[in-house]
Amino acid sequence: MAVGHGDSSSSDKKSTDALTDLQTFNAENLQSNMKVIYYSRTFLSIIGGVIAGILGFKGLIGFVFYFLVMAVTSAALTAKAKFSIHSYFDTWNRVLLDGFFGGLMSFVLFWTYPSRF
Repeated sequence: MAVGHGDSSSSDKKSTDALTDLQTFNAENLQSNMKVIYYSRTFLSIIGGVIAGILGFKGLIGFVFYFLVMAVTSAALTAKAKFSIHSYFDTWNRVLLDGFFGGLMSFVLFWTYPSRF
């Protein structure tokens, strides 16, 4: 059966279903979730930098250690969200990359600071 001008009810139903399937986020909750990610990464970067400094990691090994700490942090945040990232964030990039470079600066500061004394 071909769709004619009088069969608009089925196309209206499809468009309303598409609108209800679109997930919306509360801006305050999304911002709160982003703060948690940023603070978690910063805190774990500081702790990781102190541990790397105490263990005496130098050069490339120290940066590899930072990437491992951030990978564990991303995995822990994903597990905390019960592996349903799209319920709490709009993209996976929020969990994987946000706060990465800010954390790197904190890591380097605390990684190299104890070695100067």
